Amino acid sequence: MNPASEAGWLDAMHLASASLPIGGFAYSQGLEQACETGLVRDVASAQRWIDDYLVLVIARQELPWWNAIYEAATAGNWDVVVTLTESLRALRETAELRLESTQMAHAMVNLFDQWLGSGARKSLPEKVISSVANDYTAAHAALCAAKQLAAPIGMSAWVWSWLDNQVLAAVKLVPLGQRHGQQIMHALKARVPDVIDQALHTPIHEAGSAAIGLVMASARHETQYARLFRS
Repeated sequence: MNPASEAGWLDAMHLASASLPIGGFAYSQGLEQACETGLVRDVASAQRWIDDYLVLVIARQELPWWNAIYEAATAGNWDVVVTLTESLRALRETAELRLESTQMAHAMVNLFDQWLGSGARKSLPEKVISSVANDYTAAHAALCAAKQLAAPIGMSAWVWSWLDNQVLAAVKLVPLGQRHGQQIMHALKARVPDVIDQALHTPIHEAGSAAIGLVMASARHETQYARLFRS
């Protein structure tokens, strides 16, 4: 492994770390409501829920948009970055999903100066920073572009962070044992390369998802009586 690749993977592991202060651990993305209704109740159903989310939403919507924003930022097409970010934000179907994405984006943007040094404001124009501060996926992609991480490496960091949070949420909510959580991680991490490859080959005009069950779970979670996770 050459030094540049090694540095890229170290940055990716840092971005994927649960210690990164962006608050993803505070949200279940509908999983808590799925557990409340009994839709998710054991290892098999938890893995199926997370796998469906990975294949139907992450591969088809989040990562293709991530890649489009990343490519625009890499090329310095700032108006395109802003337009894509606004379009992605409009796809957040519930108040809960919008709040999660916005709060995580603001936290991510607050880290830009640490990650990019004093040149952060030069690497990304103010209008871009203001725009991506409203959507986490966009902020993540813009940071990876500014850090010159290869797209597959940056996507891997995004997916691992999301997957880790979802499995940890399932461990708490179902509840599952830690070994069961690791069982799900091992099963689903094998899917990640194909998910990233699909995203890299999905044109933005073909990207999108219609995960109705997820949207309903997220909307119902907003009024769920007892909750561990934010809404």
